Parts: sequence; structure tokens; C-alpha cells
Amino acid sequence: MMDDDARRTDAIARQTEAMRDFQARSVMFQDAVARSVALNSTDLQAVGLLLSEGPATPGELAARTGLTAGGAVTAMIDRLERAGYVTRSRDESDRRRVIVSADARALMRDVGPAYARVSGLWGAYLETLTVEQVEFAAELLRAAADVNRQAVEDLRTRGA
Repeated sequence: MMDDDARRTDAIARQTEAMRDFQARSVMFQDAVARSVALNSTDLQAVGLLLSEGPATPGELAARTGLTAGGAVTAMIDRLERAGYVTRSRDESDRRRVIVSADARALMRDVGPAYARVSGLWGAYLETLTVEQVEFAAELLRAAADVNRQAVEDLRTRGA
């Protein structure tokens, strides 16, 4: 029988492995969804960021995604506009600025079924948990997202 320290060490090792597997499979899922609508992962994530954080200028979108402002972000916006997932418009307060907005309906029309299937499977699993377990899981995922957000910011700041 393991003592509490050994059990904790073992549990942390299993959690670390599970998180690594979850992150890898999440990236692979996002890539598969993006490819199903002839986009790349960064394009799909950019639309997701526009949906969650709101419209942005091309420069702001470059900062959100880590792309270089200019050619790379312009090419991405062009692809997304051709696909019907974003629109460009002039900023009403400064007509020189372009604002990029996501079209949630167009995106969900095309990728919604893939997300609905995963959401259904996840929802069925959550139904097997207690309220306390669901609350803990939500907090764990929020913390994991915050750690990843900070890690991305740190890597971008260091130029790595």
C-alpha cells in the first residue's frame, strides 16, 4: 500500500500524462476540423479568437494569433474572407482602419456538426459526474487554459 506522498506523486504523473494526451488530441481535432473546411489550424483559431474576443484590426489579429502583421495576417484574412468566415469593414470612427469581424453563422454552419458531436459526447460524460466534480473540472480546465495563455505570452515575449 502506498503512502500519501507516493499516491500524490503517482496521481500527478498520471494527470501530467493525461494533460499531454488531451492537448495533443485537441490540436489534432482542431486541425481535422480546419481541414474539413479547407482551412489550416491557425485560420480556424483566428476565427475563434474573433468570436470570443471580438472584432479586430489586422494588426490586433496578428498579435492575438502570433502571426506577423502584414503579409501573413493579410493572406490569412484573405483566405477567411473568401471562405465566408470573416468580413472586412471600415472603422466608423477612423475610416483609415480596417476591422475584421467573424461570421459565427457561416462558421457554425460548416464546422458546427463536428463540434456538436464532441459536445454531445462530452455532455454525456459530464452527466455521470456530481455537481462538485463538474465544478472542479471547470476550474481545472480554466487553470490549464490560463497556464497555456501565459506560456504562449512568455514564448512570444522571449521571441522563441
